[in-house]
Order: sequence, then C-alpha cells, then structure tokens
Amino acid sequence: MSTRRIAIQSENGRYEVVYGADVLSGATSRIKSLGENTGVFLLCSPRVARHWRAKFERALRGAGLRRTLIFDDREESNNIATVERVCRELVRAGADRRAVLVAAGGGVVGDVAGFVAASYLRGVALVHIPTTLVAQVDSAIGGKTGVNLPEGKNLVGAFYSARLVLADPVTLSTLPPREFRSGLYEVIKYGVIADARLFAFLENSIQSLAHRDAEALDFVIPRCIQAKANVVGRDERESGLREILNFGHTFAHAFETATAYRKYLHGEAVGWGMIAASRLGTRMGLMAREETERIERLVRRVGPLPSLPRARPSRLVKIMYADKKTRGGKLRLVLSRKIGSAETFGSMAPKLVAEVLERLE
Repeated sequence: MSTRRIAIQSENGRYEVVYGADVLSGATSRIKSLGENTGVFLLCSPRVARHWRAKFERALRGAGLRRTLIFDDREESNNIATVERVCRELVRAGADRRAVLVAAGGGVVGDVAGFVAASYLRGVALVHIPTTLVAQVDSAIGGKTGVNLPEGKNLVGAFYSARLVLADPVTLSTLPPREFRSGLYEVIKYGVIADARLFAFLENSIQSLAHRDAEALDFVIPRCIQAKANVVGRDERESGLREILNFGHTFAHAFETATAYRKYLHGEAVGWGMIAASRLGTRMGLMAREETERIERLVRRVGPLPSLPRARPSRLVKIMYADKKTRGGKLRLVLSRKIGSAETFGSMAPKLVAEVLERLE
C-alpha cells in the first residue's frame, strides 16, 4: 500500500494527513520539518501505551522526545479536570512554548490533547497519531477540540489545528471489535452526507470492513479523510458548511449526555442518531422512505447497538437545545434529502423531534 498525503487548509496554514502503513518510521523527519522544538511530549491513554508506547517512543526519540504523559481516555474523563491535570504535568516536565505535543490515541485523547495544546502557554504545536477508526477518519482532522460538561458534550473547547497527522492503519489491529465497529458508523456518516459512491461501497463491503480487510480500509479511510478535508478547508470554524459533519450527532450527544457518557461509544450513539435523523427527514418529507431504509439497514448491519436511553423524549429534546448549532433558542439539525448530501435545517419543531424519538427502536 502506498502512502497517501492529503492536504488540509487551515487559517493557521496548510498541514498534511499522512496515511499508510509504517508512516511512523518517518515521524522524526516530519516533526523536525515543522521547525525547531525544545521537546516532544507524547500524550496517550493506558491502553494505547500498553500496545504502542515502545513503538511510538522509538519513532519520536530522534525528534526530541522528553516525556510520555498518560491519562484516562474514557468519555467520562473528557473534562476540564483532565485538561488541568495534563497542563500541570507539562509544567512539571518543563514544557515551554516551543514544545510539541503528540496526541496518540482515539477521540478523547485527541480532544483533551488538542484543547491542552490550544490553551497551554496560549498555544503549542500539536501532532496527532490517531489509533482508532473514528480518529483516523474524523476526530483527528479539522482542528475541533472540546471537553464535556455534565450539561452536554464538547461544550468547552477551541478550534486549533494540528501541524501534522500521522495515520497508520496498522494501529487499528489492537482495537477491540466493539470499538472498531464504533468507527464504522462515522464512516457511514461520510457516505450519507457527502459521498454516494462510498455509501454504495459500504453496502457491498461492510462485512469485509468489519473484518478489517486491508484493501477495503485503504479505500475507505483516505476517502473519508479527503471528504473531511474538502469540508473543513471551506469552513474551518463551523460557520455553515462544516455543520453537515454533525449529521446524527445532535441526537447522539443527547443520548450520551442522558446516560452520563457511560453507556455508548461515540460511534454507537451516532449510529442511533443517524437512524433518528433519517426518520425525521422522511417525516418532514425531505428524504424518500427508501433512502432512509437504506441508511438504517446499513447502520444495523454493522452490529448490535446498545439499547436506547430510558429518558423521556421530552428530556432528550431539552438536552438537544444545548447543542452548539442552536441559535436564538431555536433547535437546528443536520438532515439529508438524499444519500450523498446534507444541510442544516433551522427552527425544528420540538414536538416533531419528540415524536420521532418516541417511535425510535
């Protein structure tokens, strides 16, 4: 498999996502090309450290690795307290404004490390090494960082672009099956919102992907990265177009919040969210029932989803009003008219949303 280099346009300059087996062998030269640094600090979770710490430290040693910092990457740890703890450890480790933080892990590691990089000493360089499917196709790309509050998901954060992303599909080999499946829901999302050809490929190849077929992954992952690059290059700060990347997410965040971030992996909540958003689109006359059925069928083929929250639909709708897309007290949702496209719709009727939730199963 050849290495793919996908450019991301950012207000802070152009950076690259480098995808391919063994891209870490070039980590030292690529990090050095970013400019002089006074130390590289590897941030990862205990599980990632158990599988990959030795390899990552070898890859980063020549770039100036000084310390490895390990923190919990469970969703309930994605909060301000974890950010403070990491920042204090960086102070004790002597990290200054020319430090480089390397976030190695999934979405929570990337969110926390990204927010730390944006905030620590008012900004230090950030490199991502995503080790989950969700992170490789989505969360490590585009510069959104954020941590949770009890009132909602990712409500505190910053837009802060990495200087480099190194995505090696080999690191996916140690993912538990449930976590790998969780990433497939985000892959499906890209097919729904931006790429009908990708969606058709998934309909034919979802089982191969679920078994981590290398050829299928090498088609899907770079295609998702390019799709996200196309969106964030035109709307980095989510002022319009970028909102389509949140298809299914407003529902998903409500499900996660209602269960205190303990029941779902993020992609699983997105799977339910896409079913809900598709049904809502059909209920509103936007999407043909056949299209909604294709989406729901593909989502359910990935594997069993955890059961829905026991919360009343009215409570879920109330949580949804805390979503970042809400404007002037009006609920806004990303919906699709047909597979391959999506847009944001404003002033959603809460009663209609609650009715869709009531019938969701």
